[in-house]
Amino acid sequence: MTLTEPVESDFNTNGDQAGTSLATAAARNLATTTKSVPQMQAISSRWLLRILPWVETKGGVFRVNRRLNYEVGDGRVTFVNTGSVIRVVPPELCELPLFRGFDDQEVLRALADRFEQREYEPGDVVVEFGHVSDQAVLVAHGKLNKTGTGEFGDQTVLGVLADGDHFGDETLADPSSIWEFTVKAATKCSVMVLPQQAFDDVLAQSEALRAQLERFQAGLMSARNEHGEATIDVASGHDGEPALPGTFVDYELSPREYELSVAQTVLRVHTRVADLYNEPMDQVEQQLRLTIEALRERQEHELVNNREVGLLHNADLKQRIHTRNGPPTPDDLDELLSLVWKKPTCFLAHPRTIAAVGREWNRRGLYPDPIDINGHKVPAWRGVPILPCNKIQVGDKNTSSILLLRAGMDDQGVVGLHQTGLPDEYQPGLSVRFMGINERAVISYLVSAYYSAAVLTPDALAMLENVEIGRED
Repeated sequence: MTLTEPVESDFNTNGDQAGTSLATAAARNLATTTKSVPQMQAISSRWLLRILPWVETKGGVFRVNRRLNYEVGDGRVTFVNTGSVIRVVPPELCELPLFRGFDDQEVLRALADRFEQREYEPGDVVVEFGHVSDQAVLVAHGKLNKTGTGEFGDQTVLGVLADGDHFGDETLADPSSIWEFTVKAATKCSVMVLPQQAFDDVLAQSEALRAQLERFQAGLMSARNEHGEATIDVASGHDGEPALPGTFVDYELSPREYELSVAQTVLRVHTRVADLYNEPMDQVEQQLRLTIEALRERQEHELVNNREVGLLHNADLKQRIHTRNGPPTPDDLDELLSLVWKKPTCFLAHPRTIAAVGREWNRRGLYPDPIDINGHKVPAWRGVPILPCNKIQVGDKNTSSILLLRAGMDDQGVVGLHQTGLPDEYQPGLSVRFMGINERAVISYLVSAYYSAAVLTPDALAMLENVEIGRED
């Protein structure tokens, strides 16, 4: 047998070409990799939490005192339907100024039964300027445009009416009045109409309704400002020593109180993980960080959508408008600014809605300059930033809303509410409390965030509703 010299193979036992130095796969066994902290896609910019001034709320309750308002304001009427047949809910008639505070249910039922359902196609005239105003109209479904004659004889858009809106109810108190505007259907509409004759029939049979009508007529003649508050008598431009008017400012007897809401969860970490796997990152700290991020996301969601304190539900009915044509046009943004014209802070909209706004700008050849907020370039309209908020939902029909708000206590705007100095406070208004270790060696921490928001005056918040964001060009 002939012995031969060993020959160095060009390949290792796995069939890979052998290198002349240590392979990286083996080297990683002795090296500490460079790694990121755990990432979380659900973290958003949370602009609402950033822009709201946070007010210390001791005792967990914040009371908003306002001047006494003698005009509660127009509400929206709701309806019930069986198939295509629509009926007025009698108590809902109290949302109309004419019937505000009227509690005779029998009379309300009699009035509700006399409403007639009418259907209109786009372009149909519902009421026409100059004609006798002989009916009250409730919008059950659809959208209508309200126009009038301007100072120089041209047509002026006075507003958009949609589901739950109404007009003409005040004119029932004056059968000789005429329409001072024209209302046309912008979409297919279903409206409920109460003719003057039907109202007069019920009026003739009800002493209570006649008394209500007299109170309403007296209320129209009472001195009040455009916000429904009693006028504060002030003398000006006089000389000599005339008798000065006396006055006082009354307050609401039952002001609204906002209680702090809470978002909570229990964070659980096994002691083995906390003891053995804390290098190079503290496992408990990272678990807590991501949990707090989730709580803050829920906090912003509630501040937008909660039925009690959410901004979408706390916008005054008079501060809610509709788009003129569906997509969010510059004209619609200007209409919002006309409602919150005292130091508006920002618009809030879903990112897809902001994209729709940009398309309308491009369509008109408008390219507004962005503005800088804390180092971030954001789009703006007339100097008011448009901030993204993915908590404003997009509906099934690709419609959403745009909010415009004024923030700050000194400006009678929208403020956030929290309480600091909590036991085991980890961040302002957020506490992390150790709850112990159970028999399975699992550590538990109670993580709690306390918060709310208050709208100090109705004109601090406005909303553009039913914004179409998916219309094709």
